[in-house]
Amino acid sequence: MTLRFVRMCVAAVLLADQRGVAPAAQQANGDVSKAERGAVMYRGGLVAPPLPKPRFVLTDSSGAPFDFRQRTDGKVTLLFFGYTYCPDECPVHMANLGSALKGLPASVSDEVKLVFVSTDPKRDTPTRLRGWLANFDRRFVGLTGSEAAIEAAERAAGVPVAQKTELRGGNYGMAHANFVVAYTKDNLGHVVYPGGVSKNDWIHDLPLLVEARWAER
Repeated sequence: MTLRFVRMCVAAVLLADQRGVAPAAQQANGDVSKAERGAVMYRGGLVAPPLPKPRFVLTDSSGAPFDFRQRTDGKVTLLFFGYTYCPDECPVHMANLGSALKGLPASVSDEVKLVFVSTDPKRDTPTRLRGWLANFDRRFVGLTGSEAAIEAAERAAGVPVAQKTELRGGNYGMAHANFVVAYTKDNLGHVVYPGGVSKNDWIHDLPLLVEARWAER
C-alpha cells in the first residue's frame, strides 16, 4: 500500500463523514496550498501531493492499442478500475457520471474523458466492454489487456491491485478500488471521488475541474 493511496483513503473517509462539505476533505493534508483551499470547493477529496498521470498502454474496445497518457493529454481525465459484472459500485459510478455529462454544456463535457479499465479481462471482452459502457455514455473509453498489463497499470496509477473473490456456484467477483481519480489538464490527479459521490456532485465539480488552474509548487 503506497503513501499516496493512504492519503486518498483519508480524503475518501473525510468525504464520507462530511458529505457535501468539501473543506474538510481538502484540508486533510497540510501540503495543500492556500490557493487550493480558497474559494473553489470540490465535492471530492484533494490529494496532496497530486498523483502524476500514469503511463501505460492497454487495448481499447475496438482492439486498438490505447496509450493512456498520450490519448488523454490536454483533457480532464477520469480514471476508474472496475469490471462489467460488478453488482453495485461500477454501474453506480458510471451511471452518475454519464447522467452528469449529459446534463452539462458541450464546453464542459467535450473537455472530459472517462477511461474505464477492466480488472476482469477474462470475462470483459472488448465487445462486452463496449456494450456495457454504451449504456451510460458512448464516449466512455473501455480498456482491457492481459492480467499482468492491467496490474501494471494499477500500480502505475497508485491504486491497489484488484483481487478475485470467490462466490457461490463457482462464480467470482473482483475486489477493486472504488474511487475515480480525476486528472486535470496539467496531467496531475488532484482530486479523488469515492463511492457515494452523486450525479449532482459531478455536475458541480466537472466545470471546476475543466477550468482549474493549480498553483505552482
